[in-house]
Amino acid sequence: MRNREDELNAAATGASMTGWEFAWLDGLAVESEPSWSYPELARPLVRRSASVLDLDTGGGELLAELAPLPAHTVAVESWARNTPAAAARLGPFGVPVHTELPAGENEFDLVLSRHGRLPSPDIARLLKPGGVVLTQQVGSDDLADLNVELGAPPPHPRRWDAEVAADSLRAAGLRVTDVREEHPPVVFRDITAVVHQLRTVPWQIRDFSTQRYERALARLGAAIRARGEFTARAHRFLVQAERPTEA
Repeated sequence: MRNREDELNAAATGASMTGWEFAWLDGLAVESEPSWSYPELARPLVRRSASVLDLDTGGGELLAELAPLPAHTVAVESWARNTPAAAARLGPFGVPVHTELPAGENEFDLVLSRHGRLPSPDIARLLKPGGVVLTQQVGSDDLADLNVELGAPPPHPRRWDAEVAADSLRAAGLRVTDVREEHPPVVFRDITAVVHQLRTVPWQIRDFSTQRYERALARLGAAIRARGEFTARAHRFLVQAERPTEA
Protein backbone atom coordinates (compact mmCIF):
# COMPACT_ATOMS: atom_id res chain seq x y z
CA MET A 1 0.00 0.00 0.00
CA ARG A 2 1.08 3.63 -0.41
CA ASN A 3 3.23 5.41 2.17
CA ARG A 4 0.31 7.71 2.97
CA GLU A 5 -1.90 4.73 3.69
CA ASP A 6 0.77 3.18 5.90
CA GLU A 7 0.95 6.40 7.93
CA LEU A 8 -2.82 6.62 8.23
CA ASN A 9 -3.06 2.96 9.21
CA ALA A 10 -0.55 3.61 11.99
CA ALA A 11 -2.66 6.56 13.10
CA ALA A 12 -5.73 4.37 13.09
CA THR A 13 -3.98 1.88 15.35
CA GLY A 14 -3.28 4.62 17.88
CA ALA A 15 -6.65 6.34 17.65
CA SER A 16 -8.40 6.42 20.99
CA MET A 17 -12.00 5.37 21.37
CA THR A 18 -14.23 5.23 24.39
CA GLY A 19 -17.89 4.38 24.44
CA TRP A 20 -19.27 3.83 20.99
CA GLU A 21 -17.95 7.04 19.44
CA PHE A 22 -16.33 6.79 16.00
CA ALA A 23 -15.60 10.49 15.44
CA TRP A 24 -12.13 9.58 14.17
CA LEU A 25 -13.82 8.32 10.98
CA ASP A 26 -15.49 11.65 10.19
CA GLY A 27 -14.99 12.34 6.49
CA LEU A 28 -13.47 8.90 5.84
CA ALA A 29 -16.62 6.82 6.31
CA VAL A 30 -20.32 7.69 6.26
CA GLU A 31 -22.93 5.38 7.77
CA SER A 32 -26.55 6.08 6.91
CA GLU A 33 -29.02 5.79 9.75
CA PRO A 34 -32.08 3.53 9.50
CA SER A 35 -35.40 5.21 8.78
CA TRP A 36 -36.36 5.19 12.47
CA SER A 37 -34.65 7.19 15.23
CA TYR A 38 -33.87 5.10 18.28
CA PRO A 39 -33.55 8.17 20.57
CA GLU A 40 -36.88 9.54 19.38
CA LEU A 41 -38.54 6.21 20.12
CA ALA A 42 -36.80 5.83 23.49
CA ARG A 43 -37.40 9.35 24.79
CA PRO A 44 -41.20 9.16 25.33
CA LEU A 45 -40.77 5.73 26.93
CA VAL A 46 -38.26 7.21 29.37
CA ARG A 47 -40.57 10.12 30.17
CA ARG A 48 -43.38 7.87 31.30
CA SER A 49 -41.15 5.44 33.25
CA ALA A 50 -40.27 5.62 36.93
CA SER A 51 -37.34 3.19 36.53
CA VAL A 52 -34.99 2.53 33.61
CA LEU A 53 -32.23 0.00 32.93
CA ASP A 54 -29.78 0.66 30.07
CA LEU A 55 -27.87 -2.45 28.97
CA ASP A 56 -24.35 -2.13 27.55
CA THR A 57 -24.47 1.63 27.85
CA GLY A 58 -21.02 2.10 26.26
CA GLY A 59 -19.72 5.45 27.45
CA GLY A 60 -23.23 6.48 28.51
CA GLU A 61 -23.60 8.75 25.48
CA LEU A 62 -27.13 7.78 24.49
CA LEU A 63 -28.53 7.50 28.01
CA ALA A 64 -27.24 11.00 28.81
CA GLU A 65 -28.92 12.25 25.64
CA LEU A 66 -32.25 10.96 26.96
CA ALA A 67 -32.11 13.08 30.15
CA PRO A 68 -33.96 14.02 32.28
CA LEU A 69 -33.90 10.48 33.64
CA PRO A 70 -36.01 8.85 36.36
CA ALA A 71 -34.52 8.82 39.86
CA HIS A 72 -34.15 5.04 39.61
CA THR A 73 -32.03 4.66 36.49
CA VAL A 74 -29.27 2.06 36.27
CA ALA A 75 -26.69 1.50 33.52
CA VAL A 76 -24.75 -1.69 32.87
CA GLU A 77 -21.37 -1.73 31.11
CA SER A 78 -18.96 -4.65 31.44
CA TRP A 79 -16.16 -3.51 29.10
CA ALA A 80 -13.43 -2.14 31.37
CA ARG A 81 -12.43 0.52 28.86
CA ASN A 82 -15.94 1.95 28.79
CA THR A 83 -16.95 1.70 32.45
CA PRO A 84 -14.99 4.74 33.75
CA ALA A 85 -16.19 6.87 30.82
CA ALA A 86 -19.79 5.87 31.47
CA ALA A 87 -19.46 6.56 35.20
CA ALA A 88 -17.99 10.00 34.53
CA ARG A 89 -20.68 10.92 32.01
CA LEU A 90 -23.65 9.52 33.94
CA GLY A 91 -22.53 10.46 37.46
CA PRO A 92 -23.96 14.00 37.22
CA PHE A 93 -27.37 12.42 36.45
CA GLY A 94 -27.17 10.23 39.55
CA VAL A 95 -26.98 7.06 37.45
CA PRO A 96 -24.83 4.22 38.84
CA VAL A 97 -22.89 2.10 36.35
CA HIS A 98 -22.68 -1.60 37.16
CA THR A 99 -20.70 -4.32 35.43
CA GLU A 100 -23.34 -7.02 35.97
CA LEU A 101 -27.09 -7.24 35.52
CA PRO A 102 -29.20 -6.53 38.61
CA ALA A 103 -30.18 -9.67 40.48
CA GLY A 104 -33.74 -8.72 41.40
CA GLU A 105 -37.13 -9.11 39.76
CA ASN A 106 -39.95 -6.78 38.68
CA GLU A 107 -37.65 -3.76 39.09
CA PHE A 108 -37.84 -1.67 35.91
CA ASP A 109 -40.55 -0.05 33.84
CA LEU A 110 -38.21 0.18 30.85
CA VAL A 111 -35.17 -1.75 29.62
CA LEU A 112 -33.10 -0.22 26.83
CA SER A 113 -30.44 -1.95 24.75
CA ARG A 114 -28.89 -0.21 21.77
CA HIS A 115 -26.30 -2.35 20.03
CA GLY A 116 -25.84 -4.36 23.21
CA ARG A 117 -26.88 -7.68 24.68
CA LEU A 118 -30.42 -8.95 24.57
CA PRO A 119 -30.67 -11.53 27.37
CA SER A 120 -34.39 -12.17 26.98
CA PRO A 121 -34.98 -14.26 30.15
CA ASP A 122 -33.18 -11.66 32.30
CA ILE A 123 -35.09 -8.82 30.67
CA ALA A 124 -38.39 -10.58 31.37
CA ARG A 125 -37.26 -11.13 34.97
CA LEU A 126 -36.29 -7.50 35.50
CA LEU A 127 -39.32 -5.87 33.87
CA LYS A 128 -42.34 -5.00 35.94
CA PRO A 129 -45.70 -6.23 34.63
CA GLY A 130 -46.58 -3.80 31.85
CA GLY A 131 -42.91 -2.85 31.47
CA VAL A 132 -41.33 -2.32 28.04
CA VAL A 133 -38.07 -3.32 26.38
CA LEU A 134 -36.79 -1.36 23.39
CA THR A 135 -33.75 -2.61 21.54
CA GLN A 136 -31.85 -1.71 18.39
CA GLN A 137 -29.44 -4.41 17.32
CA VAL A 138 -26.63 -4.93 14.83
CA GLY A 139 -27.64 -7.92 12.72
CA SER A 140 -25.45 -10.81 11.65
CA ASP A 141 -25.23 -9.54 8.04
CA ASP A 142 -23.64 -6.26 9.14
CA LEU A 143 -20.97 -5.20 6.59
CA ALA A 144 -20.88 -8.74 5.23
CA ASP A 145 -20.05 -7.19 1.84
CA LEU A 146 -16.74 -6.06 3.31
CA ASN A 147 -15.89 -9.60 4.39
CA VAL A 148 -16.67 -10.86 0.90
CA GLU A 149 -14.57 -8.12 -0.68
CA LEU A 150 -11.55 -9.04 1.45
CA GLY A 151 -12.04 -12.81 1.12
CA ALA A 152 -12.74 -13.20 4.84
CA PRO A 153 -15.18 -15.58 6.55
CA PRO A 154 -18.69 -14.27 7.30
CA PRO A 155 -18.78 -11.94 10.33
CA HIS A 156 -21.08 -14.12 12.45
CA PRO A 157 -21.49 -17.89 12.48
CA ARG A 158 -25.11 -17.70 13.64
CA ARG A 159 -28.08 -15.82 12.26
CA TRP A 160 -29.06 -12.77 14.30
CA ASP A 161 -31.92 -10.74 12.90
CA ALA A 162 -35.28 -9.28 13.84
CA GLU A 163 -37.12 -12.58 13.59
CA VAL A 164 -34.65 -14.41 15.83
CA ALA A 165 -34.65 -11.62 18.43
CA ALA A 166 -38.44 -11.31 18.46
CA ASP A 167 -38.83 -15.07 18.85
CA SER A 168 -36.38 -14.97 21.79
CA LEU A 169 -38.41 -12.29 23.55
CA ARG A 170 -41.66 -14.17 22.92
CA ALA A 171 -40.12 -17.35 24.32
CA ALA A 172 -39.31 -15.40 27.51
CA GLY A 173 -42.99 -14.53 27.88
CA LEU A 174 -42.98 -11.01 26.40
CA ARG A 175 -45.42 -9.63 23.85
CA VAL A 176 -43.72 -8.15 20.78
CA THR A 177 -45.33 -4.87 19.67
CA ASP A 178 -42.97 -3.49 17.00
CA VAL A 179 -40.41 -5.02 14.63
CA ARG A 180 -38.35 -3.15 12.02
CA GLU A 181 -35.31 -4.17 9.96
CA GLU A 182 -33.16 -2.39 7.35
CA HIS A 183 -29.76 -2.52 5.61
CA PRO A 184 -28.57 1.11 5.35
CA PRO A 185 -25.42 1.80 3.31
CA VAL A 186 -21.99 2.48 4.80
CA VAL A 187 -19.63 4.35 2.47
CA PHE A 188 -15.84 4.06 2.95
CA ARG A 189 -13.87 6.81 1.21
CA ASP A 190 -10.37 5.75 2.24
CA ILE A 191 -8.75 2.39 2.94
CA THR A 192 -7.74 3.78 6.33
CA ALA A 193 -11.38 3.90 7.37
CA VAL A 194 -11.69 0.21 6.49
CA VAL A 195 -8.62 -0.68 8.55
CA HIS A 196 -9.77 1.37 11.52
CA GLN A 197 -13.25 -0.17 11.36
CA LEU A 198 -11.82 -3.68 11.38
CA ARG A 199 -9.47 -2.93 14.28
CA THR A 200 -12.09 -1.30 16.48
CA VAL A 201 -14.77 -3.90 15.67
CA PRO A 202 -12.64 -7.07 15.89
CA TRP A 203 -15.57 -9.47 15.52
CA GLN A 204 -16.10 -8.32 11.91
CA ILE A 205 -13.05 -10.27 10.72
CA ARG A 206 -11.78 -12.26 13.68
CA ASP A 207 -8.36 -13.08 12.23
CA PHE A 208 -7.78 -9.59 10.83
CA SER A 209 -4.34 -8.05 10.55
CA THR A 210 -2.96 -5.76 7.87
CA GLN A 211 -0.26 -8.34 7.17
CA ARG A 212 -2.67 -11.25 6.71
CA TYR A 213 -5.00 -9.22 4.47
CA GLU A 214 -2.32 -7.05 2.84
CA ARG A 215 -3.08 -8.00 -0.76
CA ALA A 216 -6.83 -7.80 -0.36
CA LEU A 217 -6.51 -4.38 1.33
CA ALA A 218 -4.23 -3.19 -1.48
CA ARG A 219 -6.81 -4.26 -4.06
CA LEU A 220 -9.64 -2.59 -2.16
CA GLY A 221 -7.54 0.55 -1.62
CA ALA A 222 -6.90 0.77 -5.36
CA ALA A 223 -10.61 0.33 -6.08
CA ILE A 224 -11.51 3.09 -3.62
CA ARG A 225 -8.99 5.45 -5.23
CA ALA A 226 -10.39 4.64 -8.67
CA ARG A 227 -14.09 4.89 -7.75
CA GLY A 228 -13.86 7.31 -4.85
CA GLU A 229 -15.61 4.99 -2.40
CA PHE A 230 -16.59 1.46 -1.40
CA THR A 231 -20.13 0.84 -0.20
CA ALA A 232 -21.17 -1.98 2.12
CA ARG A 233 -24.50 -2.58 3.79
CA ALA A 234 -25.08 -2.32 7.51
CA HIS A 235 -27.71 -4.49 9.19
CA ARG A 236 -29.93 -2.87 11.81
CA PHE A 237 -33.15 -4.02 13.39
CA LEU A 238 -35.41 -2.75 16.13
CA VAL A 239 -37.75 -4.69 18.39
CA GLN A 240 -40.10 -3.42 21.09
CA ALA A 241 -41.90 -5.75 23.48
CA GLU A 242 -43.74 -5.57 26.78
CA ARG A 243 -44.31 -7.83 29.73
CA PRO A 244 -48.00 -8.65 29.99
CA THR A 245 -49.75 -7.41 33.07
CA GLU A 246 -50.64 -10.15 35.47
CA ALA A 247 -54.30 -11.16 35.64
